[in-house]
Amino acid sequence: DGRVQLPVIYWIKDIYKVEHVDMITEPGMDGLIADNNNPIDDIVRKMKISIKNNNAVMVFIVGHHDCRANPRSDLLHNEQVLKAVDRIKKAITQMPVIGIWVNSEWKVVKL
Repeated sequence: DGRVQLPVIYWIKDIYKVEHVDMITEPGMDGLIADNNNPIDDIVRKMKISIKNNNAVMVFIVGHHDCRANPRSDLLHNEQVLKAVDRIKKAITQMPVIGIWVNSEWKVVKL
């Protein structure tokens, strides 16, 4: 969702002092990754490209308020983000995987 990309980019750059932020997006990504019935091979492949070619040093899983592709409560979204973090940590073991939430005021919160 384009509404969350700039707040997320600015927050990551400010808090983690990185110069660039690669984005891998899918509508309702937190719910897709959290659901063990959904394969994540393609998402992990894209992450590994970012790690290898762009020297990514951490992974963020982002959920946000008013997600139209995954219309769930904020509480459920936060649970999905944390489940997605756990799932990605099993596939991307060499760096931190961090869950973040973009609230109704478009402010970023680390989970």
